[in-house]
Amino acid sequence: MIQEYDVLIVGAGHAGCEAANAAAKLGAKVLLVTMNMNTIAQMSCNPAMGGVAKGQIIREIDALGGGSGIVSDLSAIQFRMLNKSKGPAMWSPRTQNDRMRFAEEWRLLLERNPNVDFWQDNVTEIIVENNKIVGVKTGIGVKINAKSVVLTSGTFLNGLIHLGEKQFGGGRAGEKASIGITESLVNLGFEAGRMKTGTPPRVDGRSLDYSKMEEQFGDEVPSKFSYSNTSALSEQRSCYITYTNTSTHDILRTGFDRSPMFNGAIKSTGPRYCPSIEDKINRFAERDRHQIFVEPEGWNTIEIYVNGFSTSLPEEVQFEAMRTIPGFENVKMFRPGYAIEYDYFPPTQLKHTLETKLVENLYFAGQINGTTGYEEAACQGLMAGINAARKVQEKDAFILNRSDAYIGVLIDDLITKGTEEPYRMFTSRAEYRILLRQDNADLRLTPLGHAIGLASDEAMQGVKLKTEQTDEMKRFLRKEGIKPEEANETLAKNNSSPITQQVKLESLLTRPQLGMEHLIEISESLRNYLKEFDSEVVEQAEIQIKYDGYISREQEVANKLNRLDNVVIPDDMDFSKLSSLSAEAVEKLTNIQPSNIGQASRISGVSPSDINVLLIYLGR
Repeated sequence: MIQEYDVLIVGAGHAGCEAANAAAKLGAKVLLVTMNMNTIAQMSCNPAMGGVAKGQIIREIDALGGGSGIVSDLSAIQFRMLNKSKGPAMWSPRTQNDRMRFAEEWRLLLERNPNVDFWQDNVTEIIVENNKIVGVKTGIGVKINAKSVVLTSGTFLNGLIHLGEKQFGGGRAGEKASIGITESLVNLGFEAGRMKTGTPPRVDGRSLDYSKMEEQFGDEVPSKFSYSNTSALSEQRSCYITYTNTSTHDILRTGFDRSPMFNGAIKSTGPRYCPSIEDKINRFAERDRHQIFVEPEGWNTIEIYVNGFSTSLPEEVQFEAMRTIPGFENVKMFRPGYAIEYDYFPPTQLKHTLETKLVENLYFAGQINGTTGYEEAACQGLMAGINAARKVQEKDAFILNRSDAYIGVLIDDLITKGTEEPYRMFTSRAEYRILLRQDNADLRLTPLGHAIGLASDEAMQGVKLKTEQTDEMKRFLRKEGIKPEEANETLAKNNSSPITQQVKLESLLTRPQLGMEHLIEISESLRNYLKEFDSEVVEQAEIQIKYDGYISREQEVANKLNRLDNVVIPDDMDFSKLSSLSAEAVEKLTNIQPSNIGQASRISGVSPSDINVLLIYLGR
């Protein structure tokens, strides 16, 4: 009944959708297996994409030819560029999204690709022969043959939902857990663990008093995620901010004895950087209030997401505590928050391609690898989909270095260091964040995406034009002069030293107090010149001139360290035979099996002297 597929993807969340889209665009015959066709690309938690470091990831996905940026733009109801008061390495785009439109746009995008087939069923077993994947078995007894399989199972593997003292199996509220895959993988020799995440209550927006909250508007001139021809928002929906108080905290504490967080029912580790409200008031007992973000779920729905109030306390405690929050006095609750425990597989069991070391052509992506967040899942799905398709097509692996992309940082962190708590991306995790800005994701990655056939010709032409125009504008700024009488009034207003003779516009732009908007104010020739250019080109020229020294130094360091990534360690290397290595290094290197010296140097417990031993052994 069902043919053999090049790439079979288990799960249709953010990772699964990106994997299916990428593999199919590369020409592979793809089957996307999901337990429910009506929940493809469902936003299980907050109705938003991007944010600090996560926004950079979405732009990188888009630059490579993935779908999350396009879908986010098509379903956005608000856009904000976060951290604009800081340097450009910290600027992070974020959209508030229409939950229903987001899922619909992803499904339509996948349905438009003739290489994607769909099957609604529950995968219960992984079929392996001679340490190589050959297919899967499903809950209704169907065997599906596949040359490669990508597991993107989210929180569904043996999922257990906690609500107060109540427990019930499920992968998400209203959906059953997936049973069988974990057992199948453990029988093959994989190591499994448990993690926990949570979600807040959803409430009726008609029952809230927004006059008691702070309105949070979108950007006055909204941008967008995708470098393609999606449109920026012409109208936006506001979010709101309110706060808990001591009364809220007192009521929440009355439920602590029935909280699975505190009574031992939950034994696994939750996300450090997205704690539940009970965890917050327990860990930060000195604080008398915590911020609550009131986020609409879409353009037309009345449903509201109560961001910052993630909880697994009994539903009556959640309800009573919410009623003490300003604006929530008459709140009506649609559904309570809950916690969920699920199986994951420590990602040190993977290669840089996200293929497993134990089973050939089997790939893991998303929360199965111990990550948290839509964006982290989506970029792993993209990379797993690319590599699964390319391996079936007998092409080279596609790997991003730490200096190429946040995606490269995330995957290298996971497979080199592993994680014992849900991994979330931050700008601080990237040592080359001046290189890895959201504004230059297309310049960095579209040529790579285009070379493998994922990014379009149009996208590549756009990058070439942007590069040419940016260089042209930098040349103009280097040769165009400005006189003291034209500049000094503006310089004084902005606490910048006056000039005593004509200087080039470029030299003023390097001053920390000044930006392109100040040069436009003082130079008529620049005002006229800029009429021909897109705002992205103007921004790119300004950043490259202003931060040229920092960018060059960081690139130099990256180039030096990348040389270590080019020193390959043989797959069959027996580290125990190198007597000069420390015992800890032998243990860690044997466990992780790094593919190159660069990766080996980033393993905790492997010292510089151990790296020298490896380099000498490898003849370097």
